[in-house]
Amino acid sequence: MAPLLDISDLRTEIRLRQGTVHAVDGVSLSVDPGETLGIVGESGCGKTMTALSIMNLLPTGGRIAGGSIKLEGREISSLSDEQMRKVRGNEIGMIFQDPLTSLNPTMTVGRQISEAVTLHREVSREQAMDRAAEVLDLVGIPRVRERIKEYPHQFSGGMRQRVMIAMALACEPKLLIADEPTTALDVTIQKQILELIDDLRHRLGMAVILVTHDLGVIAGRADRVAVMYAGRISEVTDTDTLFARPRHPYTEALFQALPDKAAEAGERLYSIPGLPPDLINPPVGCRFAARCRYATDKCRAEEPPLAAEVAGHDFRCFYPVGPSERTETGRLEGYQAAQVEQALAGPGIGDTLLDIQNLVKNFPVTKGAVLQRRVGWLSAVADISFTIRQGETFGLVGESGCGKTTVGRLVVGLEKLSGGAIYFQGKDLSKSSASQYRRERKNIQLMFQDSYASLDPRMRAGTLLREPLVIQGIGTRKEQLKAVTDMLEKVGLPASAADRYPHEFSGGQRQRLGFARALMLSPQLIVADEPVSALDVSIQAQVLNMMKGLQHDLGLTYLFISHDLGVVRYLSDKIGVMYLGKLVEVGPAEEVYLRPAHPYTKGLLDSAPVADPEAEKAKVSEGVTGELPSAIHPPSGCRFRTRCPRAQSLCADAEPPMTPFAGEGHLAACHFPLQSPVGAPLVAAADQPAV
Repeated sequence: MAPLLDISDLRTEIRLRQGTVHAVDGVSLSVDPGETLGIVGESGCGKTMTALSIMNLLPTGGRIAGGSIKLEGREISSLSDEQMRKVRGNEIGMIFQDPLTSLNPTMTVGRQISEAVTLHREVSREQAMDRAAEVLDLVGIPRVRERIKEYPHQFSGGMRQRVMIAMALACEPKLLIADEPTTALDVTIQKQILELIDDLRHRLGMAVILVTHDLGVIAGRADRVAVMYAGRISEVTDTDTLFARPRHPYTEALFQALPDKAAEAGERLYSIPGLPPDLINPPVGCRFAARCRYATDKCRAEEPPLAAEVAGHDFRCFYPVGPSERTETGRLEGYQAAQVEQALAGPGIGDTLLDIQNLVKNFPVTKGAVLQRRVGWLSAVADISFTIRQGETFGLVGESGCGKTTVGRLVVGLEKLSGGAIYFQGKDLSKSSASQYRRERKNIQLMFQDSYASLDPRMRAGTLLREPLVIQGIGTRKEQLKAVTDMLEKVGLPASAADRYPHEFSGGQRQRLGFARALMLSPQLIVADEPVSALDVSIQAQVLNMMKGLQHDLGLTYLFISHDLGVVRYLSDKIGVMYLGKLVEVGPAEEVYLRPAHPYTKGLLDSAPVADPEAEKAKVSEGVTGELPSAIHPPSGCRFRTRCPRAQSLCADAEPPMTPFAGEGHLAACHFPLQSPVGAPLVAAADQPAV
């Protein structure tokens, strides 16, 4: 069968003031009709630039400098802009990484989708709108005829991604390119989007290129995988072979940087040392040599070819990892040669530092452009209680909209309580005056989710770090500058970073800078709000290891907020699971992760992608299904009952109390839990009348 897409020796360059970036350097790939090809790698490896080259949507200064891109045997890399416009959206569709910035905020979603139809099809505006409604229904948008008239900001993150998919499918393309379609989405929405793409591929007979940094996303859905590094293909083979027997050291390192694997082995995450090379002046020899633990002088002097030991498995390495009869000098044998160091011993756990009691936060719902009449309340946090001890990490997980970020903002004082109390070192913070709270707040600091948006773009890094010391009146100018230099060293940034602006840092470096700012006042508690949600696995490993190491060195306590249970399991001592403002389960990390008592916790675990093709395909449970109910009118009784497979009439009538389970401090609020409570038999859901 002839390939649908055939890329040969593709070279894409981007001209900048300081030089020319060789973003894609000699890439050759093919995609068969109906096939899904996964492209994985770190940020900056060239995977997105490869996708944009196919679409000829390169940034300013970008051009295809060489090679060939053929679609069904027709060369498209040399087409004019006018000719390429007939291909984009018609024969090749693309789902962009950030739907909010990719959709026009001034146009309704129906009009945006119909625009693509009228451009490529000879149809009337009415017929184009009918087609828009048809594809929106196809991707699972409810009440299509109502929502087709709404604007992008009126949709949730997952729904906006569905709109992007609908737009890409409007003209029934032969190839769909999905560029990081699930980045920063919570696990339930991520699962829905990936299953939707997979289902549409089978129903419509499309080929798919799935670009991602998440190996779990690739595991259960791609037929073949290409691993990219520094603008080149490092390894390419079928998915099962790559996961069972990776040959390139870079691929091996990506697997060892996964939190799930490190948590299971009780080891510290493997962190790939250094940074990817500068593609303005790429290094001689193997581009991964400077970061490779197996590299020899030969690797640094000669470039390895992309070749295969067996048909269908190509890799670019002189000394491949994994079982092999070859034992060249300098090669370390397989995975056993790369044992990562044991996890750092955490700081000693002390007395209770933070005590949350019956915490409530309601936001007013208003109506009217001028008078702003209150017409209701949004229940963001609804009577939750938990404690965090000195030196402990408490992981708070749940879907977007469950209230976990609101809890973090309440703890650091960015929101006012509607009810309950927050005790820090035994003192009720809710009763402090504004001036007192500002002084006390230096012991509680927030690490923001979006480090770029939280840093003033007009201030240099040194000024950003010094600012908290100036506000609190701590130290002389000389002492403050010394503290800034010391803090940069602690978070793994050079002293010269003090003179750079936020936009001059990479995503991982900005997250380090945000963490450094939170540490400047020597706080006891850090509230970390989704600090690694949008980072690729290697940078994520660096940030998590940094946080774990500094917790050990400085005796820090963390409230770690995330939607990723794998990350939370690796970093946390205890886990709390939130759903629609309620804490539904809390307990030791291993207990909650391996033996969940609440159906919602198990649903989150089943929804999360696993970096194991066999385990991913063998999943029986669908995870958490359905849509999150409105927090303005939450369901009666158990708030999870509208999405729970075990729900019965009792769940609608009475709110379940927190009940103890096996394992110290393991509690869950469920009438029909997945395991027997302490001192009581397990009640089967089938024994009660259905809802």
